[in-house]
Amino acid sequence: MEYEKALLKLQHYCAYQDRCHQEVRTKLLDIKVYGDELENIMTDLIRDDFLNEERYAKSYCRGKFRMKKWGKNKILQGLKLKRISAYCIKKGMTEIEDDEYIGTLLSILDRNIEKHKSLGLMLAKDRAYKYAMSRGYEANLILENLKDFN
Repeated sequence: MEYEKALLKLQHYCAYQDRCHQEVRTKLLDIKVYGDELENIMTDLIRDDFLNEERYAKSYCRGKFRMKKWGKNKILQGLKLKRISAYCIKKGMTEIEDDEYIGTLLSILDRNIEKHKSLGLMLAKDRAYKYAMSRGYEANLILENLKDFN
């Protein structure tokens, strides 16, 4: 594919939503751009601020937490799968406010305990614990907050 045409296509791809380097590299390979041309397009996208991993990590953390109600463990795992640097992961995680995080966890626990209350409080708490763990919340945080439910 012609360099300018490929660059324009990737600029639109990155402008539509934040992308990580791995996603852009995969997209370039899909449209049959290889070698030096691929690296030059990546460099141009970074230089022109179409591609920014720190911004991507922040956006990813905000989105997965606020929209999907994921916990920090699951978000961290997702960022590592996308090969995001430790520095960018740390910056991204600062987007999650502690108060909001605990509030979301409490809401998840409350909703699950209510849903399973007919099974008895202990079993309902167990189900809520397992669900919160599957959403990526930290075990110690879940246990600490489960104590408040009677």
